[in-house]
Amino acid sequence: MADDSRNKRRGIIGSYAAIGDSFTEGVGDPGPDGSLVGWADRFAVLLADQLPAPLAVAGRADGPHGSFRYANLAVRGRLLDQIVEEQVPRAKELAPDLVSFCAGGNDILRPGSDPDDVAERFERAVAELTQTVGTVMVTTGFDTRSIPVLRHLRGKIAMYTAHVRSIADRYDCPVLDLWSLRSVQDRRAWDNDRLHLSPEGHTRVALRAAQVLGLEVPADPDQVWPPQAHRGAFEVRRDDIQWAREYLVPWIGRRLRGESSGDHVAAKRPDLLPL
Repeated sequence: MADDSRNKRRGIIGSYAAIGDSFTEGVGDPGPDGSLVGWADRFAVLLADQLPAPLAVAGRADGPHGSFRYANLAVRGRLLDQIVEEQVPRAKELAPDLVSFCAGGNDILRPGSDPDDVAERFERAVAELTQTVGTVMVTTGFDTRSIPVLRHLRGKIAMYTAHVRSIADRYDCPVLDLWSLRSVQDRRAWDNDRLHLSPEGHTRVALRAAQVLGLEVPADPDQVWPPQAHRGAFEVRRDDIQWAREYLVPWIGRRLRGESSGDHVAAKRPDLLPL
């Protein structure tokens, strides 16, 4: 990973809040009980593991992760303005040591969206957060050249990513640079819907996030995937048709009806709670 003066550990992190959309909520990474996990949850565990051993108070300890506290305010389908309206004020109220801010992706996916305009609104939110929060980690877009459903948007995503990095420079924010994370360009890093990461993809992002803050990680997020059997053209075409029926058509239907996958969905972890 390239050396980056922003990406240095900013002291002990005892609390963390994640804000964003389906990516940060953890869609594509279900836990054993069916609830979503995701990269932010996995990252929170890595952060907590770096804390000193919990101290016993009045004969009891705070738990396996000491006094570390974590909130996840992200909700699937949210656009940037919705995240700024619903989640940023709550993050400021919680005032954790660290906030991860990933937003704008759903805006960029919409026809006619302007990356310059989205970036201007993103920067205003970053400026607002940095006045209250110890550290704000911003997240770039993925390089979508190998993702069929998103390949044609690669130019817009690249432009928005460049803006995010420039904003990070201006506000001294660490950058979770997903564009440079080559391992998530593999098909196995993505869920069957081709829009969200798989459990392994979420794990790789969590490891990279920890690296960004200078933490020791148990595995290399860019570790090469094992070889995969070759898939013939007929098999690929069959999978494409099945994907279109199961995921693409319902997605288009929701857009036409003005619906969101996040309608009637609340944040899974709205308070800073111990792990």
